[in-house]
Amino acid sequence: MLAKTFASAVHGVEARTITVEVNAGGTVAAGKQGYFLVGLPDNAVKEGWQRIEAAIKNVGFKVPRVKLVVNLAPADIRKEGSAYDLPIAMGILAATGQVRAEQQDHLVFMGELALDGQLRPIKGVLPIAIQARKEKFKAILLPKENAREAAIVNDIDVYAIDNIREAIDFVNGDLELKPVKYDTREVFQDNINHYAADFSDVKGQENIKRALELAAAGGHNVILIGPPGAGKTMLARRLPTILPPLNLYEALETTKIHSVAGILGANASLVTERPFRSPHHTISDVALVGGGSNPNPGEISLAHNGVLFLDELPEFKRQVLEVMRQPMEERKVTISRAKISVDYPASFMLIASMNPCPCGFYNHPEKECVCGPGVVKKYLNKISGPLLDRIDLHVEVTPVSYDDLSSREYSAEPSERIRERVVRAREIQNERFKDFEGIFSNAQMPSRMVREVCQLTSAGTTLLKTAMSKLQLSARAYDRILKVARTGADLAGSPDIKIEHLAEAIQYRSLDREGWAG
Repeated sequence: MLAKTFASAVHGVEARTITVEVNAGGTVAAGKQGYFLVGLPDNAVKEGWQRIEAAIKNVGFKVPRVKLVVNLAPADIRKEGSAYDLPIAMGILAATGQVRAEQQDHLVFMGELALDGQLRPIKGVLPIAIQARKEKFKAILLPKENAREAAIVNDIDVYAIDNIREAIDFVNGDLELKPVKYDTREVFQDNINHYAADFSDVKGQENIKRALELAAAGGHNVILIGPPGAGKTMLARRLPTILPPLNLYEALETTKIHSVAGILGANASLVTERPFRSPHHTISDVALVGGGSNPNPGEISLAHNGVLFLDELPEFKRQVLEVMRQPMEERKVTISRAKISVDYPASFMLIASMNPCPCGFYNHPEKECVCGPGVVKKYLNKISGPLLDRIDLHVEVTPVSYDDLSSREYSAEPSERIRERVVRAREIQNERFKDFEGIFSNAQMPSRMVREVCQLTSAGTTLLKTAMSKLQLSARAYDRILKVARTGADLAGSPDIKIEHLAEAIQYRSLDREGWAG
């Protein structure tokens, strides 16, 4: 007897429906194998037979001694992972007449089986549910830990099950299950902007807070330069708290990536906070941008719609940093293999930090740098010019004084108030770029658009010319200064770039100054 069930394969952040065809018939000679699995399964899928057979027997059903041929169609797509256990098991039971085969035509099954028939959670549930709805399936049966994530998708019933016995009884009509309900919009509104950290915790550092406000308002990349203990990491971790809240589309897009990577956790649902990823400097280039024999998203994709923080930037391998350059421009990363090419989105804000020198105290107001001649320059040269070219704000961080740290009367501005100004500035930019595809913030403007949007007065032109000459700024600083000045004007609600906006932008080009590193 031939039976069909339906499963799904995830490639990148998209899913594709897989038809599991099971044919049962013919006798098996003694000592011969009676089970054949075809359709490009990997080892995890092949090993599933031992789990499937044990699970079926341990819930009171049987695997008859007949020839079983299981085909995973389309047969030219590689099937990976243990999530095919449940659909294959249900196909075997249908082909051997133990469940009602006709009841499975409108269902999608996914789940890994334990030997006792219990179901274990899987990865990539959200794109699977989206694809099932797109192909007009009525329902999807999943492990209970994955149900909330799948229930984000409307117009398809999601049933949470603990074990294969519940799936069998449901298909046979012996068990009634209630679909998992999840009000996406209500939960989204209730949970956005619930951050543990806040800028009100930071004493002093007003100039650094202002720089991060500019970065958030214009989508600019930032590098913080300062001695150990100056608060670089603490400030960086608070940047997501002043970014505009995720909209529902961004939340779903971010959740898909985290689902595919398997980092949502049990009983997780929608990602409602902007991601903050902080990989260690020993990370490999594959782990940063994504890849592997079975391409998985890397840290830059996990930071999509959020912040990627690279602490101690010069300590990262140069090769690792260089592979980021193209994704930073295109806001996506393409991973190509011999038979497959996968695109992962990678629209993130980069915030990096570094010591000014190996000992950490170059330009320190109180402590003396002990690095030898040329060491500071060599340390800075670990970061390539093309990468620095993509960082708009170079911010020097100085230690907070004892008086500021110990003051009980000091009241810092909370993140919520800063975020309100950032949102207003982003609304101005949304209106400005509404007719331009792929441009959402000032930082994304190409050079031609900079000349049109960032026009200066005669006084502003004179100031910029003087700054370029006196500070010996490099040519690459010119466009960056104009973009940051435009963001400063947006924060102030000014249609024109004024002298104060331009002067503020000029001060954030430390690393471009000739002779900064000695």
